[in-house]
Amino acid sequence: MSEQSENPGTTRRRLRRRNSSLLILATGMLLFGLAAGALFYGLRPATLSIAVGPTGSEDVKLIQGFAQAFTHDGSAVRLKPLTTQGSAESIALFTANKVDLAVVRGDLDLPASAESVAILRKNVVVLWAPSGGKGKRRSAKIKGIDDLAGHKVGVVGSTQANVTLLRVILTESGVNPDKVAVGQFKTSQIADLARDPSLDAYMTVGPLDSKITSDAITATAAARGEPVFLPIDVSEAIAQKHPRYESEEIAGSIFSSSPARPEDKVETVGVNHLIIAQHRLDDATVGALDRQLFTLRLQVARDLPAASKIEKPDTDKDAALPAHQGAAAYIDGTERTFLEKYSDYIWGGILLISGLGSAGAWLRHYMKREEREHYITHRDNLLTLISRVRGAETTEELAAMQSDADALLREALDCYDDGAIEEGDLSVIGLTLEQFHHAVTDRRAAINGDRPGLPRMRAG
Repeated sequence: MSEQSENPGTTRRRLRRRNSSLLILATGMLLFGLAAGALFYGLRPATLSIAVGPTGSEDVKLIQGFAQAFTHDGSAVRLKPLTTQGSAESIALFTANKVDLAVVRGDLDLPASAESVAILRKNVVVLWAPSGGKGKRRSAKIKGIDDLAGHKVGVVGSTQANVTLLRVILTESGVNPDKVAVGQFKTSQIADLARDPSLDAYMTVGPLDSKITSDAITATAAARGEPVFLPIDVSEAIAQKHPRYESEEIAGSIFSSSPARPEDKVETVGVNHLIIAQHRLDDATVGALDRQLFTLRLQVARDLPAASKIEKPDTDKDAALPAHQGAAAYIDGTERTFLEKYSDYIWGGILLISGLGSAGAWLRHYMKREEREHYITHRDNLLTLISRVRGAETTEELAAMQSDADALLREALDCYDDGAIEEGDLSVIGLTLEQFHHAVTDRRAAINGDRPGLPRMRAG
């Protein structure tokens, strides 16, 4: 039978089913694409910009080393170094929210949004005075910080933070900082520092294995005699009053073993050099960053030994510079698993999908109500046909009724295909149709039995 000779209603339903199938396929492909896109977006590495400077410094080399290691390892968090002229510019970019991270000294003026991620190194103050002229071994004029009043101190490093730290040390040691002159020298001016006769003492701030500090001690010793290291006896008090400073100790012979520099341990003050993060950064991202830093630090240390000095920040709530929650969770072992973090959303999503499914089923049933009414009509028409079969007088009438029954069956199957009726409803149609065929068979036998020359069939 050609499509043109079919029932127009049947043709429309088939076209509708075909269009619905295409729509469902297109919707499925769209949802799959959206899910794939969301998965790709969720699993792509997070890239954090980090300000570090100055150009060519150990800090820049260290951050670049970690950035390369993260990329090579395929880590979940990547670093994008932004080289600056120094801490001042790095902090300015951080304050303006133009970078996610920054490498700074802990005693600088940091914005309220700054939180610690990791300690790159511990810088300590080294104060010393010359013992006399070159080649001479005589008692030093300056033996302690108390003797610095009225003298001049040469400070290595052009940052104002070093001068501020010196003034704090002098004040807490009972020395008026206004009575101590200060001359600053760049790290490239060690030779000028050693030759300057106006200087009575020297100060550096850096790690204990700093080449700058070692070169400065060696140069001044050669020019002015062996150094006398000045202990900061009030280091504990400074740490209490100024939480961003810490009480540290310089071990004996750490700068030189022959001659011993210093001869014995020396009490001093330290300040952390660290990576800070914006408070707004995702906890999981910062936790992953910390995990990568401490997992790969020994690998990076093969080329950059300074990487081995990285330490975990203080996670105490009363710390001078609080640790980022993501870093604290990693360090304290309180990181939440994926299920712990998103279990409420997962269960909510399941309930939502279930509710949408129920609503969709109801809506589908509601939209198919007219077809279900057609099904009931078809079922009733079949029952009517059974009654009409018993009154048929000719086989032609029976054939016409069978054609009507076939059309009703086709309509019922269309309703089933459309989802308007359930399988149980189709079974009812099947049972009714079976009774119809039995009735037709009996009636045809009865009609044929009325013809002459044929045995009469008893209707049962």
